[in-house]
Amino acid sequence: MEFRRAVASTLRSRRFWVWQIAGAIIYGIPVVVRFAIGSVYLPILSLLATPWIDHFVPGNLVEKILVGAFFPGGAGAIAGEILYSNVKDVAVKGRKKYAARLSGALAETAAWTVFQFWGNLQNIKGPYGSNIFEYPMVYPLNFVLASLSIFTPSVVYFAKSRIEKAYWKLAKKSADNASQRV
Repeated sequence: MEFRRAVASTLRSRRFWVWQIAGAIIYGIPVVVRFAIGSVYLPILSLLATPWIDHFVPGNLVEKILVGAFFPGGAGAIAGEILYSNVKDVAVKGRKKYAARLSGALAETAAWTVFQFWGNLQNIKGPYGSNIFEYPMVYPLNFVLASLSIFTPSVVYFAKSRIEKAYWKLAKKSADNASQRV
């Protein structure tokens, strides 16, 4: 398929938009909490705070891992997989799927990093007194997390299938119990 049509088809994909929107919401939750409480420290995740390692690994490493797995990394991984699938007109599997996911995750992380850098240059202060955008020295960590986030969709789909299987098992058991009572 022509690249322009593949991009248009990707943008029409429901799966693409579910991951983009859900990922952005997950990314935004800590931001909203920070603005609401007026502190950089999140109530629950502050208990898992790590020490800063030089300027490259921030104290909110656990939060970065949890959030980065979904946006921009996980959302970009799905975008890359769908785009590659549309370009080749075939469902991707195996190594090609993960290579496509890696390309998408790194591309979306690069775009998000450009936005973060632009925002950091604006020096917009939050209610907690510091810049609301990320410190540029942590950008390399974002790319490492993006390269690991190619597995997030697989983990999410595995968990979803297990939950569905358990639900149907319980529903069947409940239906059997109800029919025995009658």
